[in-house]
Amino acid sequence: MRRRLFIGLFILTAISLGGYQNVFASTQEKEKDATHNEGEKAKFNTVDFIFEHIGDSYEWHVLTIGHTHVSIPLPMILYSEQKGLNIFLSSKFHHGAESYKGFKWEHEGKYKGKIVELNDNGEILEENPLPWNFSITKLVLSIFIASTLLCWIFISIARKYKSGVNKAPTGIQNLFEPIILFVVNDIAIPSIGEKKYQRFLPFLLTVFFFIWFNNMLGLIPIFPGGANVTGNIAVTMVLALFTFVIVTINGNKNYWGHIVNTPGVPWFLKLPIPIMFIVEFAGILTKPIVLMIRLFANILAGHMVAIVFFSLIFIFGGIAVWAGYTISIVSVSFSFFMTLLELLVALIQAYVFTLLSAIYIGMATEEHHH
Repeated sequence: MRRRLFIGLFILTAISLGGYQNVFASTQEKEKDATHNEGEKAKFNTVDFIFEHIGDSYEWHVLTIGHTHVSIPLPMILYSEQKGLNIFLSSKFHHGAESYKGFKWEHEGKYKGKIVELNDNGEILEENPLPWNFSITKLVLSIFIASTLLCWIFISIARKYKSGVNKAPTGIQNLFEPIILFVVNDIAIPSIGEKKYQRFLPFLLTVFFFIWFNNMLGLIPIFPGGANVTGNIAVTMVLALFTFVIVTINGNKNYWGHIVNTPGVPWFLKLPIPIMFIVEFAGILTKPIVLMIRLFANILAGHMVAIVFFSLIFIFGGIAVWAGYTISIVSVSFSFFMTLLELLVALIQAYVFTLLSAIYIGMATEEHHH
């Protein structure tokens, strides 16, 4: 069993290295295009390579064969006052060198990575250069894929429970039931209490599996994986805001009483300057910030460290070919270790986010004890 596990993880690492190689080839090709007119030799840029992998994009890069790039174009949905609503595929942009319908995908300068609007002379508009952008990016599509996968799995499990009452779980139901019971018995009930946990259980289960599934998909850098969803601070911010809204709405009289008029605190800390209120109110705001940054930083760091190890091959290879081959042994070994570590981190971060959310909810709904 252990041998099969290590073989599987080694294959996953090999696939990951292949995926990084595709991103590297794509990055190198862009650098060659940028320096072609000057006749300069393209050099490996570690920073561009890292951000190419962890960043968002309007296309999903799949494979690079020679000078041919295989990418999945994604829908562009743009609205501007001058040109109205425009819907087309990102393949209409060719390496950022061409514009389409008065829009351009910038790859350098002030608006790097953004879609800008052009005037009749082909220059960026001075006023309102950025149109309203509702495009389906790589991260958005990955969220749709993970959400669809979640719905398919748990709707199937729910149907099995309805049709097979008092029967032993089988198949996918048997796989996920221990994890669901873990969230219920070790997160929800201890943190919120047996009387109220069921009300918040759907949210906790959704958050746990959403984060876990996206973390696992992010470890596979080939379609439909490879998107750095939970390593994007906008995604973690939205997840943290969900917890913040639930805590704020469901906070009882006891919860708000401790914030507005903290019991057991001397009066001079409440009047004339409500120091304790300021401290307690700051605590309300720091809780979602902690959730947001903790998940974002841990997942992003894991991806970046793995890519840096892989980058060593091309950094040393730029110095001497034999050095690149020599360091590749160390690089692949560390990449394999990081894959093992990130498999664990993917689950731990889902657990920590769910646990902290449950604790915050439990604090907001706890009844006063006389």
